Amino acid sequence: IPDEIEDPATARNGYGSIRRISSTTSSQTIKPKPPSAARAIAPDLLRGLLMVFMSLDHNAMALHSWPHGTAVDGENDSGPVQEWNRPLALTMRLLTHLCAPGFTFLLGMGVVYFGRSRTNLGWSAGQMVRHFAVRAVVLTMVSVAMGLIMSGGKIWFFNIVLFALAVDYLLAGLLWMAVARTEKGLGYLLLKVLPRAGDEGREPLLSERRGEDRLDIAPDRAIIRAADVSWHIHNALLLGLAAVAIWWNVWLSPTGGHCGVEPRWDKPESVWIQIWFWPVMGSMTDRVVSGFPPMAWLSFAILGLLYGRVVLARSWSTKAINVANAAAGAAFSLVFVLTRLFHFGNLSEGCLHMPEHVAHPEGNQYLASVASFFYLVKYPPDVAFWSLTMGVNFFLLALFGSIPPAAAKRVFHVLLVYGTSALFFYVAHIFLLFFTGSWMVALVGHTLDSKDPWTGAPGTGVDQVWAIFANLGLGLAILYPSCRWYGAFKRTKGPDSLWRFF
Repeated sequence: IPDEIEDPATARNGYGSIRRISSTTSSQTIKPKPPSAARAIAPDLLRGLLMVFMSLDHNAMALHSWPHGTAVDGENDSGPVQEWNRPLALTMRLLTHLCAPGFTFLLGMGVVYFGRSRTNLGWSAGQMVRHFAVRAVVLTMVSVAMGLIMSGGKIWFFNIVLFALAVDYLLAGLLWMAVARTEKGLGYLLLKVLPRAGDEGREPLLSERRGEDRLDIAPDRAIIRAADVSWHIHNALLLGLAAVAIWWNVWLSPTGGHCGVEPRWDKPESVWIQIWFWPVMGSMTDRVVSGFPPMAWLSFAILGLLYGRVVLARSWSTKAINVANAAAGAAFSLVFVLTRLFHFGNLSEGCLHMPEHVAHPEGNQYLASVASFFYLVKYPPDVAFWSLTMGVNFFLLALFGSIPPAAAKRVFHVLLVYGTSALFFYVAHIFLLFFTGSWMVALVGHTLDSKDPWTGAPGTGVDQVWAIFANLGLGLAILYPSCRWYGAFKRTKGPDSLWRFF
């Protein structure tokens, strides 16, 4: 959620840690063209849209409208489900599935923008570490404070996403620093070992230089090639690490994501160990409630790091970025389809027991209905959740990036306001929606068939569609001028101010 994404124009060099040298002189660095405005606007538009989607979910929780999930008591690792949520609730929940992955992805991307900006300003490694650590502590303190306030002091540790973002922000920052250092070291090593002659004068990783007839590689070209090879190797390592970081959610499942089987092993008894990899889901009477274990969500931040590196590698055209975003969306979507067809990467195998599944017990449970196909496990996220949500987020980036900047600022101004004051929006919308929701429940609430999501008792809530959207609309209307005010306020602060972090 933090929106510390610096202007990409601050990235003066190609992303490789070894500076890229021009082909005409070794004393000048290549100066890319200023990036298009769409590169800065699209992430903010996406973040703003995700804020609205998130509000849909939290608004329904504030009104106690229906069970929290696409299925009643669903979305948990190896959790059997027998009943779908109502269609409106299911649709809203699918939209809100995009939020946590998108926030964490954009957070990782922001680390790269911020890190490159501060590196160009001459920040030391110690200053970088302090910056990431302080902000991780601030996010954690905000999360704890929100839990104490919302539970009346009953919950001492309340993690409904901020703690995960705090840890992943710190880890992403440290990983970015480590990659920058090792990339430079590997580049120098490759400069010594890569052949300088007899390779047909080609540099296969630099497509714009193909077709040049040379018998030797000049020293400056050798530096460029070594930097590019090191850059590509580190990108491949980041992609592999992102894959491992999502797959370990499946590997660490006691049942391997299968219902009806005996656990292969038991989770650690200590809650303070569990919170790092597994959800700790309790009621409002428990001292620790943590639905977002930070290590389970780290993969999304690593993908953001990789994405930021690629975007800042050179001055890509807007069209190239949009095509690449769409291609990435298609690739992730394909992975999702394969998880459904070939039963891998799911934490819900054999867990769907709705009428359509009972009628066809031998069939593929994910192909029994549209709802089945899109049923995802979020606690913790499995590979199916990871691939579908990232695919849609990339498609949205491509969509927003294709809109002319002037039109985007005019038509989607509200989303830009929300997206550039994201952490402020998050904290404010929780308290605002629950406050207005309590009044709405008192005015038009009635006894519901579902249980209260906080206490488990028969609930009183609001399930009238008009009232649900009235409360949401009121909240968003109040948040718009509030976020505009906060945006103006934080712009008066220094670039390293904690107020800007909000």
